[in-house]
Amino acid sequence: MDTADVIVIGGGTGGYGTALRAAALGLDVVLVERDKLGGTCLHRGCIPSKAMLHAAELVDGIAEARERWGVKAALESVDWAALVATRDDIVERNHKGVTAHLEHAGVRVVRGSARLTGPRTVHVEGVGRPGDPASAPGRYGITARRGIVLATGSRPRTLPGLVPDGSRVVTSDDALFAPGLPGSVLVLGGGAIGVEYASFHRSMGAEVTLVEAAERIVPLEDADVSRHLTRGLRRRGVDVQAGARLLDAEVLEGGVAARVRTARGETRTLTAERLLVAVGRVPVTEGLDLAAAGLTADARGFVVPADWDRLETAVPGVHVVGDLLPPPSLGLAHASFAEALVVAETLAGLRPAPVDYAAVPRVTYSSPQTASVGLGEEEARARGFEVDVNSMPLTAVAKGMVHGQGGMVKV
Repeated sequence: MDTADVIVIGGGTGGYGTALRAAALGLDVVLVERDKLGGTCLHRGCIPSKAMLHAAELVDGIAEARERWGVKAALESVDWAALVATRDDIVERNHKGVTAHLEHAGVRVVRGSARLTGPRTVHVEGVGRPGDPASAPGRYGITARRGIVLATGSRPRTLPGLVPDGSRVVTSDDALFAPGLPGSVLVLGGGAIGVEYASFHRSMGAEVTLVEAAERIVPLEDADVSRHLTRGLRRRGVDVQAGARLLDAEVLEGGVAARVRTARGETRTLTAERLLVAVGRVPVTEGLDLAAAGLTADARGFVVPADWDRLETAVPGVHVVGDLLPPPSLGLAHASFAEALVVAETLAGLRPAPVDYAAVPRVTYSSPQTASVGLGEEEARARGFEVDVNSMPLTAVAKGMVHGQGGMVKV
């Protein structure tokens, strides 16, 4: 049986971040990943979606140049194949970068599936990596001298009766790879991901309806932020339906029909060429065999730390990072990387400062954009703080006038 100081299961942001930091601190690290290194953020989330949102920003800029600034430019068309090729090139270059960083750091990357067999042992179904004895094809075990890090990430949540098919009904993961640009989109879920996709498709000329079950979109953000974002999206022509719940949906020959109960209690049938489901994500623990290591997931599928400062479970030496963690962890790539540093330094015998989740910035890359850090007004009051609020419209600032998108700053 092979041995290593640290075994990391999962090669997304939290996993490879842990591996890189642990290796930099002199530890022998094995990282097991069954898919591509980089995880959801690199291949199905943050990076490809931001590339596409940049293209959307360019499209919007052409319209603004003509209408506001007198620049007589016109948008001929969007070459979808060229956009996708640029997006994929950016992803692949970053993928090669992550792979090279791990190799340079001396991390032994195993391509395969990992299953816990004890609090310090892992069984690997290895696909194989030439030249690396830790990555030989076949079945073998690895023992961790210091600890195991669970970083298996999450997958899109779906709703009963909605079966993603990659074309008419898509999740936030496969929306990037759905064929072509639809003429109309119904986005189910008004969190950051849903809002970004609604914004992108509107920029690309689609008719967009955004349905959110909560009373307002981006419900985890400050109410004033939500209000300004709603106003901005509606100004762009997005039909924002907050406080609306999906009753059922049917795939038709030309698209999808969904019945929703609106905030006013009315039943509406919404039709679109594509239904995009962005109602959150659920942790991936299938196949890990948590029980073999003495662990259990909670009712929502999260692996809850016994020690949040060290992100260590009730089983000593087994740590968790990324989307496997419940709130207050944020499910954001940069938060996962911060968690990775804490875990790696803990396993190296250091005493790192715990992650301060209130200090982790949050951004929604829609048009208009939102950015926040710290507690919102309502949350601060709920925690018993005496709150003084100052806010200012961005149109009161010269640079805000230049951009012409409105908005506000709130402290």
